[in-house]
Amino acid sequence: MTLLMIDLDNTLIDRDAAFRTGLTALLAAHGHAADHAEWIMPVDDRGYAPRPVVARAMRERLDFDLTEDGLIDALYRGSRDNARLEPETADAIARARGAGHRVVIVTNGPVEGQFGKIRNAGLDKLVDAWTISGAVGADKPEAAPFHAAAAAVDGSLADAWMIGDRDDADILGAHRLGVPSVWLHLGREWTIADYRPTHTAGSVVEAIDHAANAPRVS
Repeated sequence: MTLLMIDLDNTLIDRDAAFRTGLTALLAAHGHAADHAEWIMPVDDRGYAPRPVVARAMRERLDFDLTEDGLIDALYRGSRDNARLEPETADAIARARGAGHRVVIVTNGPVEGQFGKIRNAGLDKLVDAWTISGAVGADKPEAAPFHAAAAAVDGSLADAWMIGDRDDADILGAHRLGVPSVWLHLGREWTIADYRPTHTAGSVVEAIDHAANAPRVS
């Protein structure tokens, strides 16, 4: 049995697509054109930017009948409520679990928002468990979320893989623990010299299939 630890945002689900869908609806609800999303998306920086930074940038350029906290909540809801899972991703999870592997989501973020995405995408019915940093008290790349994922299924990091899109969280965390990893490149080039993923994949389906079928890396 291999433990497959998989990131959520922009790995299992297209978080940017969910954010854009929610953002477009929010703009329309406040009388703003959808094309404002074109400058807001780079500010959002694939979710890496803190929500207050995004909310302040939006409020500086556009009128909203919302407080800053209200706008932050609306941005969180947009990503959460529009989270969707592609059928081929669900099939890859099913293949891995059918082969006897355990699949655990390991995600950074607040519990309510991240679990909402898991539930709305239907992942709560497809994976063995999930670990959310807000519940653990530490974010990837710290070791605690990875150890919590293994404990959730009575597994071991000695027989684990980590799959994710973030070099500074998913891949670095795996590297520190000696866990092999698959980096979802999303059209980017790997630029870090100090460490690198065991494998690079163009899609989460490719990543899951590789980790589920690869021999253990010593």
